[in-house]
Amino acid sequence: MPTHSETRVLPYTAQQMYELVADVASYPQFLPWTAAARIRSREDKGDHEVMLADLVVSFKVFREKFGSRVVLWPEARRIETEYLDGPFKHLVSNWVFEDAEGGCQVSFDVDFEFKNVILQKAAGLFFFEAMQRIVRAFEDRARALHGPAAG
Repeated sequence: MPTHSETRVLPYTAQQMYELVADVASYPQFLPWTAAARIRSREDKGDHEVMLADLVVSFKVFREKFGSRVVLWPEARRIETEYLDGPFKHLVSNWVFEDAEGGCQVSFDVDFEFKNVILQKAAGLFFFEAMQRIVRAFEDRARALHGPAAG
C-alpha cells in the first residue's frame, strides 16, 4: 500500500491552513486531478464536524468518483479523512496544523490501496511525484489566498 507522510513549516497561520484544507468544495479550483467535489452532508457534533464528501478524480483515461467521511476538529486544527466508497480498498489521510515560529507546522499523512491491481501498480509508479504535486498545490493555494511569505 502506498503511504506518504510529510511535515512542513509554512509562512501562514495554522488557522489559515486548516481552513484551506477543510474547504473540500474548493478542491477542483486548485488540486491536481480533482475534476469535481460535492459535499453530501455536514453534521455539527459540538467539538467537531462530520462531512460526507464526493471527489471526482481524473487522470488521463482514468476518471473515478469516491466518497469520504471527513472529520473536522477546529479546536485541535486536525482533519481526519476515511474512505467510504469508490475505487479504493482503503484510504485514510490525516492533517494536523500547529502554530510554529514563522508560521505553522503542517503534518500530512496518507495511506491507500486501489481495488484494481492495474491502477495500484500505476499509482505506485508516480505516487511520490503525485504527493509532491498535491502538497505543492495546497502551498500555492495558500499563497494565492494569503499572499507571499514575509521576509
